[in-house]
Formats: sequence, C-alpha cells, structure tokens
Amino acid sequence: MAAQSDLPQVHLDSAGLYREEVYTDRRAGTIRRLTPVTVDGATDPKRPVLFSGQTQLLTPAGVLPLAFEIEAGTLEEALAKFPEGVNAALEQAIDEAREMRRESASRIVVPEVGASGIGPGGGAGPGGGKIKFP
Repeated sequence: MAAQSDLPQVHLDSAGLYREEVYTDRRAGTIRRLTPVTVDGATDPKRPVLFSGQTQLLTPAGVLPLAFEIEAGTLEEALAKFPEGVNAALEQAIDEAREMRRESASRIVVPEVGASGIGPGGGAGPGGGKIKFP
C-alpha cells in the first residue's frame, strides 16, 4: 500500500470556480453553461460565462462523441450556434482520423536482422524458418 506522503495533493483553484448548468433536449445533445463564481458561491461578474456543447453521432464504426466550445454570451446564442459547433467538431474528428490513417500507412516496416535472407544469418543458413527458439 502506498504511504500517505506518496499520494498527490489535489487542490481546487478557488479563483477559478464555476457553477455548471446542463441544458438538453434529450435528443440532439447538451449545452453546458459554466458561470464563474466566487468562493462563497456568488456570481463573479469579472469573468465571462462559458458555454460548451456535446452530442453523439452514430457512424458505421459506432458512436462518435463530439465535444466543443461555443463562443456565446447567452444561452439563446449558444443554442443558435450549436449546429455550427457540431459541424466544426465533426470536421476536426474527420481530419484527425485521416491524419491517423496517413501516419499508419506511412510507417516504415524494418525487417529483423537475418530475416528474408538479408544480413548476417540470412540466406541458406539455419534458422530461416518462422519458428524461433530461445
């Protein structure tokens, strides 16, 4: 068991507190509104309210979760910008998938030394089979 001193000390930032409210139509997704608050829970007017959106799209590969920030000052404005945020998040996910596919396809496979008759131990010598002994 880990000693008490080995455990990380986790502290909340008292100057960065937010109250979270979730709005959903139970169909298309959710909007989260983060309202800045002070340590006593009162609204902090010095910091901006933040909005984010979340949804899931069904794809042939399964469910694709999308999460995105929404630049808005009110809930009404965030609702209006929700579809735009979904499209941007979907485009980003598609771009990331394409990049991962490109990286995967461009990996150079380097054969083991002695495999396929290349290098020392290759060719007609012993050990040319696929079974390897320690």
